[in-house]
Amino acid sequence: MSDLPLLDGRQLQLMDLLYSTGSVTRTAEALGQTQPTVSIWLARLRTQLGDPLFVRTPQGMRPTPRVESMIETVRDVLRGLRSIAESQSVFDPATMPRSFRIFMTDASHITLLPRLFSQVRALAPGVSLEAAPIHAGMGAELESGAADLALGFIPTLDAGFYQQALYDQDWVCLAHPGHPRIRPGTFGLDDYSREAHAGIVYGTGAQLLDATIRRLGVERRLALSLPGFLGLPAILSTTDLIATLPRHIGETLAAIGGLQVLDCPVPIPGFQVRQHWHARFHRDAGNRWLRGVCAGLFLRAADTAQPDLSGA
Repeated sequence: MSDLPLLDGRQLQLMDLLYSTGSVTRTAEALGQTQPTVSIWLARLRTQLGDPLFVRTPQGMRPTPRVESMIETVRDVLRGLRSIAESQSVFDPATMPRSFRIFMTDASHITLLPRLFSQVRALAPGVSLEAAPIHAGMGAELESGAADLALGFIPTLDAGFYQQALYDQDWVCLAHPGHPRIRPGTFGLDDYSREAHAGIVYGTGAQLLDATIRRLGVERRLALSLPGFLGLPAILSTTDLIATLPRHIGETLAAIGGLQVLDCPVPIPGFQVRQHWHARFHRDAGNRWLRGVCAGLFLRAADTAQPDLSGA
């Protein structure tokens, strides 16, 4: 079986306009081309299809039976191409139901999720949110559409993802306000090494903290290791333990538990909390809306979405 000729949109538009106008001149004007250029296109199309297609008569360029048999199909294809070109993903948050799945840390459950859910609830009553834990396979879920967004310090999401920085994080220490040996303004590295600590042992922030402690050779005596932040205010408010935390979650927990916030004497590198999404959904209207809500709530510096698509 011989290969069928492949026609592009410009050739189909040429046939449609010639059929409608019966004039190479008017067709050229409609296409924004010169008459000789359109004549060359028509000659190529005749060769490609093996038919004269349009014949010059006193009444203008008249279609051959081949064109008559094709014209409705040509117009259907053109309508389809225009529909594809003009279509865009539409999402009306005020009226359309949708469920969004967001990867975030348990710290974000405390610092970000309440404000995010409240805003989404006010703007989009038909929208529901699911907070999912950050894990090694979340990149594949974001790529497939099983999840929509990831919030946090997630350096493993790189190739194939867009990211937007929301705010910077440095580190603080928390302690009981009546701690017998610690006061704001006097808390130094010797105090840090002498006191017993409660520590969060999971997450990228904990990994950064541990790596810095080891690299600097700082002593940190962990008396209590925790998988998450939930019980930390109650523990610190009833013991003389101290904790080292990113500032946002640290200040939030201090307000909850009535704790004192101390400058961290260890020079732990800061980091940025970012929102991440896969390049496949960069133009999805619902995903764009959710990212806009997050940026409106949490963006603290002029920053734009930066793609890292080296592996895409």
